[in-house]
Amino acid sequence: MAEDYYETLGVSRTASAEDIRKAYRELARKYHPDLHPDDDSAKEKFKQVQNAFDVLNDPSKREMYDRYGSSFEGVGPGGPQGGWGGGPFGGGAGASGFPGGGEIDLESLFGGGGGGFEQIFGRAAGGRAGGGRRRAKATPGQDVQARIEIPFRLAIDGGKTDVRVERGGGKTETISVTIPQGVPDGARMRLRGQGLPGGGGGPAGDLLLEVHIQPHPVFHRHGDTLEVTLPITLPEAIEGAKVDVPTPWGTIALRIPPGTSGGKKLRAGGMGVRHANGAKGDLIAEVQIVLPDGGDKAAAERLLEAAQAAQAGASDPRAGLRW
Repeated sequence: MAEDYYETLGVSRTASAEDIRKAYRELARKYHPDLHPDDDSAKEKFKQVQNAFDVLNDPSKREMYDRYGSSFEGVGPGGPQGGWGGGPFGGGAGASGFPGGGEIDLESLFGGGGGGFEQIFGRAAGGRAGGGRRRAKATPGQDVQARIEIPFRLAIDGGKTDVRVERGGGKTETISVTIPQGVPDGARMRLRGQGLPGGGGGPAGDLLLEVHIQPHPVFHRHGDTLEVTLPITLPEAIEGAKVDVPTPWGTIALRIPPGTSGGKKLRAGGMGVRHANGAKGDLIAEVQIVLPDGGDKAAAERLLEAAQAAQAGASDPRAGLRW
């Protein structure tokens, strides 16, 4: 089951930005690895807290997390919310910073002024704050960028797909990636820890995926709306009918009102793109009247006579057509 960042920080989904920062500071003090050097569970808990804060502290990332879940961070088909920090994808807050993009102020995190930080990580640890052998500096691994193209149905349904990633030195690795339900074309996904390894025990970089969606032969997508051309017969257009229409969520019976003209758009609510948070788009079916193929000449002549009789005295359908 995907991690719930709100549950990790112990706040509600309606928590304010200040509530989130307060919860983070408390948990960071509790689980910081320097206070628990031999406790792997504390290190893992601190990592989870940091990941949750990185997302929920950034308004744009938080908005996309609320919509797509934890597998889809930093989503955006473009625009200001699509950034990942440095690099070709734009700017933004630092990976562990408060608004403004800088690193966290550890002095304030652990109590602020008066030697609070020094006391916790220096004298309280045996007076080694100013001396002793320095450890090798940990450096994070570089991020890896990749572009993937996925089928239209996978983008609608969500699911897993394999991605080939260049790891450097000519080495290629195939990894399994979970595509969120309803992912838009041009969306960008961040997979933490799937980039190049770090140095000196530093964390691995991230894999940054740009997602593109293959077209569908029948359906077209505009945001969360699906559009399809719906062929109907002349009798169905004249007297009305119920016709079967396939959708991603099963076949539905769509009602054609009597006297429907070609080009009329019929809406099926909630049958478009759906998301894990319950949001649903609509399906729009544009009517296309299909005339008989003309195999029976006598029948075609009778049809023409009937159409001409019905049109007699009617208004000009092109009366409003002007430049």
